[in-house]
Amino acid sequence: MALPKYKTSRANTHSRRANWKASAAQTVTCPNCGAPALPHMACPSCGSFRGRIYREAIHSTHAK
Repeated sequence: MALPKYKTSRANTHSRRANWKASAAQTVTCPNCGAPALPHMACPSCGSFRGRIYREAIHSTHAK
C-alpha cells in the first residue's frame, strides 16, 4: 500500500473536506392533516400512512 510521503497541510485538508456538507431532509405534506412528514414514513402528528392510521395500533399495544 502506498503511504503519504509528506504531511498534508491544513489548507488542503479543509479544502478537501469543504464538500462534505449535511443536507436538510426532504419533507412531504401529509394528505390527512397537512403537516410536514418524512416520505415513506408515518406522519408524526396524526400517525397516518397510505390511508391507514397507525397511531391507534401503537396505543393499543402499549396499553396492555
